[in-house]
Amino acid sequence: MSFEDDPTGTYVGSFPKGFGYGPEETEIEGATNPGEEKPRILLMGLRRSGKSSIQKVVFHKVSPNETLFLESTNKIVKDDISNSSFVQFQIWDIPGQIDFFDAAFDSEDIFGGCGALIFVIDAQDDYMEALSRLQMVVTRAHKINENIKFEVFIHKVDGLSDDNKIETQRDILQRATDELADAGMDNIRLSFHLTSIYDHSIFEAFSKVVQKLIPQLAILENLLDIVISNSKIEKAFLFDVVSKIYIATDSSPVDMQCYELCCDMIDVVIDMSCIYGARDDGAFDNESAAFIKLNSSTVLFLREVNRHLALLCILREDGCENRGIIEYNFKCFRSAIQEVFVARNKQANKSTGHPQMDHLVNGQIDGTLDSGISSQSNGMLGAAGGHSFLNGSVRRADDDDDDD
Repeated sequence: MSFEDDPTGTYVGSFPKGFGYGPEETEIEGATNPGEEKPRILLMGLRRSGKSSIQKVVFHKVSPNETLFLESTNKIVKDDISNSSFVQFQIWDIPGQIDFFDAAFDSEDIFGGCGALIFVIDAQDDYMEALSRLQMVVTRAHKINENIKFEVFIHKVDGLSDDNKIETQRDILQRATDELADAGMDNIRLSFHLTSIYDHSIFEAFSKVVQKLIPQLAILENLLDIVISNSKIEKAFLFDVVSKIYIATDSSPVDMQCYELCCDMIDVVIDMSCIYGARDDGAFDNESAAFIKLNSSTVLFLREVNRHLALLCILREDGCENRGIIEYNFKCFRSAIQEVFVARNKQANKSTGHPQMDHLVNGQIDGTLDSGISSQSNGMLGAAGGHSFLNGSVRRADDDDDDD
């Protein structure tokens, strides 16, 4: 069943409504709610560039093939994404034919509350007009709001060969940079992403956009570094389960294949829970967990952090011998995440049961939590004292488990 076939509004994409995001608000015409404080992501580009398809696939679990039947957007569509304390923003799908230089539209209102602007370019079409429009939009938006993050999705690259993808990206990057320099706006930084709704590239690109809107990103990355360095884990992601956007990962480089494996695991866990679970309002709850062993001696490990966030780890088979340590470290990580929520709301400090994580999330870095800037001293992962603290705590917890 798709969201279009459900007259009762019970489902969002293939998920029960209680599990997914709220319903869309489609009657927004050029104005925003004056009391809205959530960061806003604008989806812009020429007509038929794929903006609405991206939104439906990423946030409403619509099959890519179903997007072929979407009608062209003729008004500003507002989508409210409120899935966790870290993933809260609005997405505005802007029709390609709208002229923001027209007096009928309040550009100050539209760009003023914008956190990120995603400009979608159809890589399979002539993109000269799109580049000209990109330069106009970026110049206008930057004059209104200098804090906007500008992202360029070079979209529909599934129809291009690998060599053509690289060449197209290089050409678009060069032309866009030159046009901004000619306009005297060479201080603006554009980020470029090759995307397609038919693979995981669109989810990875959106992950990088959303991460730039999370002030606590540096703290989350440090917490994940602590977990993997003391649990024999090779890679860890903190996922928003519904959208399959990872809101944080550790400091090691992201391998696309590892990310795809984690996305597939989320699908498997949700599908199994929907079929065999007892809950009707959502497949993912505070007891969700899974271990999947691959034929390459690699193990995928999933544990819930809260109703909408999950920790996914990739480790070798021999690393599972210390499963008690992994479980204990995960409990410390989950407590630390909760304390980040507490610090975000400026509430009282509490202990996570883990001295090094306490140092990250409590009063020593209150200013860091607000600014999103982590000092090197606060994130000292290589310090022998930090590792001794963690290993000592873990061994005591492991001993307690053995005693039980």
